[in-house]
Amino acid sequence: MTKRLKTVGALAVAGVLAAGIASVWAHHSATMFDHATTMTINGEVVELRWVNPHVSLSVNGVVKERAEDGPAVWVMEMTSPGNLVRAGGWRRDAVKPGETVEVVFSPLRDSQRKGGALKQLTVVATGEVFTANLREQERPGLE
Repeated sequence: MTKRLKTVGALAVAGVLAAGIASVWAHHSATMFDHATTMTINGEVVELRWVNPHVSLSVNGVVKERAEDGPAVWVMEMTSPGNLVRAGGWRRDAVKPGETVEVVFSPLRDSQRKGGALKQLTVVATGEVFTANLREQERPGLE
């Protein structure tokens, strides 16, 4: 009887772990973005949300590739604050509401939604560039 309880308990623990791993993997999926397409938006920062697990940036502007659509608020998703600080040179105050920026991003696959995965941001007034492309930042010599 004890061996049977241990087996059932081990299977239950394995099932819970597998379910947890699957949900974490699904949460961090980037399949909703079309990484084969790059777009650029010029506009004003509405808000930089510096929160875990993902920082987001709202920009009110015009997407060059969709200029006929006119201005709209686009929401850009990035990685965690810690990753952005370590690899992208970001700061909590990197951009402020009202600043003019140029954002290069991969759009959402659902073209009806205004959003994407931010790749690079340039503050127009200062020329300061911030990147959110962690793969690019894994180059040798970036200690």
